[in-house]
Amino acid sequence: MKTILLIVATATIIYATATPAAAIPGGWSKIGNVANPHIQELGKWAVLDDNKVGKDNLTFQKVVSGEQQIVNGVNYRLVIDALRLDGSHGTYKAELFEENSGNPNTRKLISFIPAN
Repeated sequence: MKTILLIVATATIIYATATPAAAIPGGWSKIGNVANPHIQELGKWAVLDDNKVGKDNLTFQKVVSGEQQIVNGVNYRLVIDALRLDGSHGTYKAELFEENSGNPNTRKLISFIPAN
């Protein structure tokens, strides 16, 4: 009986050390395809939502990179290219939460700041 318990404990340790951090539930992972229409829609939504409260009046161009974290929904950290009023490009970091990807009403913009 003690030998079996030792084997189970050893297997658990090996699993925990061999699993990459991105695969751990709740860990952040790179978004592989930021050209995905849903990811681009999230970026556009973040810019529009920030425009409601901010004074930047930005025009969304595209999401250039991002990370996601699976929780009870999905947290996103997006890097967004947007046009300023003067026509110059700016890079912004948006953090948002989406509880249900099929329902835009479950989105919440957590932060939206210049990246540079």
